[in-house]
Amino acid sequence: MMSISSRFRLTLVGWTVIAMTVLWPQMATASTNVETAARNKRVVIEAFDRWAAGGTTFFTDLLAPEVVWTVEGSGANAGTHYGRDALMDRAVRPLAARLSEPIKPVSTRVWTDGDHVIVNWDGVARARDGLAYTNRYVWIMRMQDGKAIEVNAFLDLARFDDVLRRVPSATPQ
Repeated sequence: MMSISSRFRLTLVGWTVIAMTVLWPQMATASTNVETAARNKRVVIEAFDRWAAGGTTFFTDLLAPEVVWTVEGSGANAGTHYGRDALMDRAVRPLAARLSEPIKPVSTRVWTDGDHVIVNWDGVARARDGLAYTNRYVWIMRMQDGKAIEVNAFLDLARFDDVLRRVPSATPQ
């Protein structure tokens, strides 16, 4: 005959096995999410660091060729760009052609959650007319295999639009 304390121990062991069976996949997933978040954060921080140091391959380094990039807001320059080349042709190059120096990220803050990375950053440059261009950005990126495959970009579109309207392009459009 089994004593009450032996039955209690056996019951406790049984419930522990059941709990571990149920919780183990979630614990493994949580561990994977933490590792994925740390890896994604490192990739993004390193890309921003290279850009701040004068690197010119930021968008190639960070964006998948098939990225879906949405500029949130309203106005002519809000909308979705399908693919890195479309983003470069319709948003990045038109602004760059009106600047006398590339935008430089001067302050970045990065948060992660699994496949998602949020970057809040300030960019500064000088427009070809001599006036400063400054903007604050928030990019919410969904990462896959070390590249952003989906981005929601928030910025002061009025400042962006102002440079496009005010300063003639250095290259023919």
